[in-house]
Amino acid sequence: MIRPVLALLQFTTVLPLGRPVDFDEFADHSYLYPLSGYVTGGLAGLAAAAVPDPAIGAAVGLGAVLLVTGAHHLDGLLDLGDGLMAHGGRGVRVRALLDRQVGAGGFAIGTTVLLSAFAGLSSVPSLLWALVAAEVLGRFGMALLTAVGQPFREGIHGYLYGRAKRWFWIPAALLCTPLVLLPLPLPALAGAAGVALLVPLGVLALGQRLFGGLNGDLVGASHEVCRAAVLCTLSLLA
Repeated sequence: MIRPVLALLQFTTVLPLGRPVDFDEFADHSYLYPLSGYVTGGLAGLAAAAVPDPAIGAAVGLGAVLLVTGAHHLDGLLDLGDGLMAHGGRGVRVRALLDRQVGAGGFAIGTTVLLSAFAGLSSVPSLLWALVAAEVLGRFGMALLTAVGQPFREGIHGYLYGRAKRWFWIPAALLCTPLVLLPLPLPALAGAAGVALLVPLGVLALGQRLFGGLNGDLVGASHEVCRAAVLCTLSLLA
């Protein structure tokens, strides 16, 4: 399983991991998505925990997670915001979603989600473990959408969806179970797990209604929204 994990990390991070591995190695094992969260959340969490002030540490942690992931999924969130704010039918919304320009809708949703993530992270008991949990659970949502989210166009999501099995969300969920070993209150972690299920299902319903399915932007946006929602949940329940 080393090659699929390496391909996963090369796809989801900008870490220097040597010669590129065949992407199919990951495409056939997309249930491994949560493993990436342990890496990105761990690295960003260590950076955040090194700062004594919680607010500044939260800003550093969020900046680190965006840096190590190349802000790839943030781009999808901004595109989703433009698609949501577009006036007109499905065709108009899809064109706005796929347009590389960032409009007011993208700026608004991006700012709201990042501020929510900062607010939640700055008030959790442990920046390190909260970021690990948020990244892992956010990646679970990506695995779930990859398995069940029918695409509305060809692209990276369509390719992954075609290679995935509908049951891939089950091993993806199992890869999240080590989170119970973290020093986080179990009620808060249980609430975060519930949020991590509701967010991708909400994105799935939204995508089907407004765009006729999913694409990579919507899957990436799900991760960004889920991270913020998990951090806020951990803050409120812990």
